Amino acid sequence: MSEIDVDGLPVRITNPEKILWPEPGIRKIDYITKLVELAPYMLPHARNRLLTVIRYPDGIKGKFFFQKDTPDYAPDWLETTEWSDKDFILLNNLSTLVWLGNQAALELHTGFHRIEEKICPTDLVFDLDPSEGQFFNEAAETALLINETLIKLSIRSWVKTSGATGLQIYIPTGSRYDYETARKINRFFGYYFSQKYPERVTIERKVKNRGTRLYFDYLQMWEGKTITMVYSPRANQNANVSMPVTWEELEKGIHPDDFNLLNAAERLEEKGDLFMALLEEEHVQNLDFLLEHIEKNDI
Repeated sequence: MSEIDVDGLPVRITNPEKILWPEPGIRKIDYITKLVELAPYMLPHARNRLLTVIRYPDGIKGKFFFQKDTPDYAPDWLETTEWSDKDFILLNNLSTLVWLGNQAALELHTGFHRIEEKICPTDLVFDLDPSEGQFFNEAAETALLINETLIKLSIRSWVKTSGATGLQIYIPTGSRYDYETARKINRFFGYYFSQKYPERVTIERKVKNRGTRLYFDYLQMWEGKTITMVYSPRANQNANVSMPVTWEELEKGIHPDDFNLLNAAERLEEKGDLFMALLEEEHVQNLDFLLEHIEKNDI
């Protein structure tokens, strides 16, 4: 065991040679190194959001568990916040990210609002989850159809891979709508797309009833729930990373396996943070016209 200084804070590193992802041969020390490279892109999006991690103490082939509560042995300098009787970690600095890497937190999931603001999601999020038997290109085709509709409504959106099999579409709303209102809008879109593309999209919660249709999960975006954080790794064999892509890239053809811990930093150096727009006031979308339509038609 050794202790390193990270931005003036002591972080213990244990079992640095432990293999976390066997196929690409990523050791714990490699993982921590990659997190440091990704930190400038990850931290702005994680700031002051409730964090849930999935830990794999013995790597992706071993047992795992979800962690929301801050463990008793966490260092005193760790930033945390109380929420719904739990003490959540706040991923606000590099020291915390390195500490989480040493804890073998291989997946990072963040909440939809920031704790210093009113309790409203910062973005509308369409969580598109392929059903069993579906290929990623089918999910991409449906996401592109969804974006076509958004463009016609003069709504600009951004998309990222989940790092697993799905896609997530973000519409920045600048905490304009509370969770009830945001869900009302997401529910409207879910019903609309499931009716417009009944062979492609479903809002059916029961997996056995979805067939091979893409699940539009409008329920996930809720107070206290989380979603795979942008640039988070995933505990799959290729060490995929949840990566923003352009709509043009999605149209030309990409796959979640294209983006992993070994190449993510290189892509970001080339493309920059495609999700930075979600943090900028100028890109906030006003969806009041949709609410008026929903309320007027009692949808």
